[in-house]
Amino acid sequence: MKVLRWLYLSIFALYLIGPIVVIAAVSLNEKRFMAFPPRGVSLRWYSEIFVASDWFAALTNSLLIALCSATLAVAIALPIAYGAWRHGLRYAKALLALGVAPFILPPVIMALAFLILFTSVGNFYGSLITVIIAHAIFLLALPLVTISLGLESIDRALIEASQTMGANERTVFRTVILPIAAPFAFAGFAFCFVLSLNEYIIALMTVGATVETLPIKIFNALRYGYTPVIASIAVLFVGVNITIFALIARFSNLRRILGAMD
Repeated sequence: MKVLRWLYLSIFALYLIGPIVVIAAVSLNEKRFMAFPPRGVSLRWYSEIFVASDWFAALTNSLLIALCSATLAVAIALPIAYGAWRHGLRYAKALLALGVAPFILPPVIMALAFLILFTSVGNFYGSLITVIIAHAIFLLALPLVTISLGLESIDRALIEASQTMGANERTVFRTVILPIAAPFAFAGFAFCFVLSLNEYIIALMTVGATVETLPIKIFNALRYGYTPVIASIAVLFVGVNITIFALIARFSNLRRILGAMD
């Protein structure tokens, strides 16, 4: 049974890692077409991401949108989660439920809703701010959940002790609550950043053809053929995702985020 278990785990690991290995090999192909095994070895397709103006502009747009939308999502989620946890306010709990709701809906429905909204309110459609707001709203559930988990892990006795020592509510928040909740807020930020960086449907529907993110650029480039630069971007995305999730595991309470009870 032990041999069968290791055999099953090996096959499962190969199933997960195999496509990544193939894409990584294709990204090193020297010729201007995808081939496996690669025809020669070259890093030119990785450098093209930063040298070619169209690919670098798409990369810059994606990073800017992911950074701003993740920051906005955390900025909205933190006071809502804190109000629901600290004071048990009814409207805070209602906002908490509303914040989770968009993430439950299929992205295409949210994308259509954002399209109708931004085309009807003025000249916002087609600008970076539209996709930043759309991604922040769509991904709001992630920091709401992670920050709420962090706040629920706080021992109320710490708050009572700090208040007994004369600390006001602002001081308690700054010195007790925020340091404990900060790693969970970082986890929510990181999750939002990764998903925003890879999101395609909402970005396409909210900016159209006026702004290209990397996922939009990839789909547009497919009309002109398959080049190894697409594989190199896929490898870059995998590397970014692994790095960010490693940082979450290092600086946040990953067991708590995944549902384990302390």
